[in-house]
Amino acid sequence: MTIEEFRKAMAEVEYIPAGSELHRAFHAFSQEALKITAELNGAYHAPEEVRALMSRLTASEIDESFGLFPPFHTDCGKNTKIGKRVFINAGCQFQDQGGITIGDDVLIGPQTIIATLNHDPDPDNRGGMFAKPVKIGNKVWLGARVTICPGVTIGEAVVAGVPAKVIKRI
Repeated sequence: MTIEEFRKAMAEVEYIPAGSELHRAFHAFSQEALKITAELNGAYHAPEEVRALMSRLTASEIDESFGLFPPFHTDCGKNTKIGKRVFINAGCQFQDQGGITIGDDVLIGPQTIIATLNHDPDPDNRGGMFAKPVKIGNKVWLGARVTICPGVTIGEAVVAGVPAKVIKRI
């Protein structure tokens, strides 16, 4: 499955059965993500090298205004879209199979978690997953250790807490 086929399929489905072609595809992408994040997190990289690694990880062009303090972790990478003037602080974890869209002028605090999947609650189908995208609008500031749950959309705001809550509108 190509990256574009994967992104299209993930945008069209809500449930991914265990062992399905889509499920196998995001597991394959996770292996590549593990390699790239190991390289990203294993040594110092100049800002332009960080952007190049993030471009490989997301299979998209990352703007020169992007900044990241490693370590950074994702279990897929291929379904994250990052806008301009985005800064991601250290220790963040993105579970992006369901889709993460980050607008322009966004600050993401350290140890933020963004999740887009939930396992099937039925013990007999626990390997199946429900996917819902996360959308973070322009000018959002996510505080330290924020957890964003599947299906959440955040407009122009300052957000803090676990689970995340809007504390100020911009």
